[in-house]
Amino acid sequence: MSPETHSLRKDYQITRIITGCWQLAGGHGEVDRVEAVNNLIAFHDAGYTTFDCADIYTGVEDILGQVRRQLQQQRGKEALTRLKVHTKFVPDLDALPRMDRAYVRGAIERSLRRLNCERLDLVQFHWWDYQIPGAIETALWLKELQQEGKIHLIGGTNFDAKHLRALHQAGVDLAAMQVQYSLLDERPAGNFAASAAECGVALLCYGTLAGGFLSARWLGQREPVEPLPNRSLTKYKLIIDEFGSWDLFQELLATLASVAKRHDASIAAIASRYVLEQPSVGAVIIGARSRAHLASLEELGRVHLTATDLCAIKTVLAKRHGPAGEVYALERQRDGRHGAIMKYNLNTRI
Repeated sequence: MSPETHSLRKDYQITRIITGCWQLAGGHGEVDRVEAVNNLIAFHDAGYTTFDCADIYTGVEDILGQVRRQLQQQRGKEALTRLKVHTKFVPDLDALPRMDRAYVRGAIERSLRRLNCERLDLVQFHWWDYQIPGAIETALWLKELQQEGKIHLIGGTNFDAKHLRALHQAGVDLAAMQVQYSLLDERPAGNFAASAAECGVALLCYGTLAGGFLSARWLGQREPVEPLPNRSLTKYKLIIDEFGSWDLFQELLATLASVAKRHDASIAAIASRYVLEQPSVGAVIIGARSRAHLASLEELGRVHLTATDLCAIKTVLAKRHGPAGEVYALERQRDGRHGAIMKYNLNTRI
């Protein structure tokens, strides 16, 4: 069965399951670059031809650039036609006050070199602090590069509904907005999703498995205590705290396990499918380091939730406490629990 697809624009189709490559930056263990390239080509060959990366994921754009070279060398230029590589432009927080046209151009040209291409498929840009002016101007400079042919589509990362609409009204044709969206974090639902639909923006969703918490591994386990093994688990444990108690989280996992059993599937597949079926969602981004994960992606592709499944899940979700507020609002509070673990200056000076 071929993977599901979604059209961001008439001339641009992606797979609804996007392979997330942030784990190849080394934060989850040592990365064998040769093996990483071969694994990503295996995903491509299996039909999962859309990949997500960022300029701040150390070395990942270079890895995907090598994927492009190897595909062309081994199978010819035509093999590249299905490949879609989404990157991000994430300027440092410290760089925002001095943002200018040259900075933006330098960042985009650096991604072009790393990714070994003449035009970036999708550039999703992020703006750390709304109190620092320049987000719209930066988007319009990206639009200039789009008109030059250096960028195909422009998207955003973690803008809220108000700022999404502002970008749209300024004449920036946003094709997508990447946001955190899961059973534990439904901040993108409702007003945000409606605003995205009005502006022709598809949601590309990360965190659908909450860093692995939404899986059988955590069913029946005691609540973990700090320090957790990595920043990803720390981040999503905070989301669980916002969601409610560890007992409520366990109730959700048990319900998902029951639904998964009816479908002969995994908890993870049910959790990601739930997000895929929400309004305005174009795709989910699933992190995968090995071709061994292909079976789980295929499982996600065949699962579809019934009214009975959704009723059971929503009964638990009705007990949630949060997280509340706009998309990414908690993470923007640099003196808060969520903001304190963020890294705001990962890029290098252009």
